[in-house]
Amino acid sequence: MIRIGILGAAKIAPRSIIDPVRDRKDATIVCVAARDPARARRYANEHGVPEVAADYAALIARDDIDLVYVALPAAFHAEWAIKALEAGKAVLCEKPFAMNAAEARAMVAAAEKAGRPLIEALHYRYHPVMTEALRLIREGAIGRLLDGDADFNVAIPFQPLELRWLPHMGGGALMDLGCYPLHALRIAVGGEPEIAGASMTMSRGVDETTHARLVFPSGFTANLRCSMAPGDFSARLFIRGETGSVEVLNYVAPQIGCRLILTQGDTVTELPIPARTTFAWQFDHVMDVLERGATPLTGGADAIATMAAIDAIKAAATVPA
Repeated sequence: MIRIGILGAAKIAPRSIIDPVRDRKDATIVCVAARDPARARRYANEHGVPEVAADYAALIARDDIDLVYVALPAAFHAEWAIKALEAGKAVLCEKPFAMNAAEARAMVAAAEKAGRPLIEALHYRYHPVMTEALRLIREGAIGRLLDGDADFNVAIPFQPLELRWLPHMGGGALMDLGCYPLHALRIAVGGEPEIAGASMTMSRGVDETTHARLVFPSGFTANLRCSMAPGDFSARLFIRGETGSVEVLNYVAPQIGCRLILTQGDTVTELPIPARTTFAWQFDHVMDVLERGATPLTGGADAIATMAAIDAIKAAATVPA
């Protein structure tokens, strides 16, 4: 039985871990901690979490916790993931993994020293739609890869306490949304991109919209876009090869509607999409790591590389006057 503690009374936790664990017999949610114990108690009552820890440190110190889910703002990921690892816990850490690549390296080093798993909760990666898209690309179904596009655009209205609008908490479109298309391009193409150009539209101290042009060692080029501005939802991954293309419409959350389209010459095939959530598939993988010794698909060098690319986009970005 894997016993889980949640750091942060986060909006994402019910979907990401509480619901996937609820009907399992091999895992259970034991405890939650928040900065405000009263808020933690309300959260626990609402979501059926049995116990509340006095604070983050108290949760990490418990002997009946095997896995700590770090659902805190990105500004606190490094501190509390490292402390949990040093306490001998496995860690599932929300995205974005850290504030920058330096923090990511420190987190990964702590995991290696502790000998405990540290997994980034990039849930989309675990859904069969991405598994199949990657298989097609890697097995040559569309020939040599040429170019592509990836985006994630979803309106996030400004609110004073909305974390995505707080720069000191790791807010902004690139950190919260852009990590998805960036990661998807990296794993689809292989190799780490150079940033050929980037631009940001700033609002209230964070990037409301970011565009970047990526060039991979193979010569593959891609456009990346992410935006919190008002507008239509979009989460599209498109990879073009010499003999066809793979397109995934809503690769981020295929359980709420998705299309996986393989084009080979004049033949267009639309592949079926399983309805089970990305979060359920993700937790399956977490259990494979913890109980069967599987290698995490996200985290480690992969997480460091994503944060390094985010750092590079920030450094390259121009900001219109």
